[in-house]
Amino acid sequence: MKFKNSIYLSVVVPAYNEEKRIGFSLFRIKDYLQSRNLSAEVIVVDDGSTDRTAEVAREIMADYPEFRVISHPVNRGKGAAVRTGALQARGELVLFTDADLSTPIEELEKFLPLSREGYEVVIGSRALPESEIKERQGWLREHLGKGFNLLVRLLVLKGFKDTQCGFKLFWKEAAREIFFRLETEGFAFDVEVLLLARKLGYKIAQVPVVWVNHPESRVRLVRSSLKMLGELIKIRRLK
Repeated sequence: MKFKNSIYLSVVVPAYNEEKRIGFSLFRIKDYLQSRNLSAEVIVVDDGSTDRTAEVAREIMADYPEFRVISHPVNRGKGAAVRTGALQARGELVLFTDADLSTPIEELEKFLPLSREGYEVVIGSRALPESEIKERQGWLREHLGKGFNLLVRLLVLKGFKDTQCGFKLFWKEAAREIFFRLETEGFAFDVEVLLLARKLGYKIAQVPVVWVNHPESRVRLVRSSLKMLGELIKIRRLK
């Protein structure tokens, strides 16, 4: 991979009503990037929040040289937020990570060598034997997640036991090609991202990660599960 500009890494953080958690996460991201001396930018995509998410993010990152908040006027969904950030990213590598850092930013150390080896897409997986789940989800939430991933494998996409881990790294060219085509705006967008990556012929690596459940998840069990099922059916039609 040849680097064409001075920004090595773009970190995209989708956020919706995250004023209570975004501060801790951004401090941690900033400390990590500075400790590694990485030439990086951080893009927070505020997806129509009704709280002070955008203001808190700007206050914390005011002294960081490459930082932006992009705001959607209304809430559109996590997929839409990640798409906006990925298409605005200028780094040679594009990482998106959940605002709660359920997968710690330090896990990026496992991903970078695989990108250098030629994998255009590197995804975190909580389902691999080497993964370390430090705090599990509740029984119902965890089994709904497993059921969703089973449906993904049966209906849309084989080969991935965990499509939904919110920690994925792309070469810039792959990010542009994938997210330009992305249609799914809700939580099931990861499935379409991987389907597009496979259709476009990109090499995909799956990496075991450390993962910590945060109880204030924005995924609401019944409403979000039904919406994700509907999105999955739409994605299946795109196959």
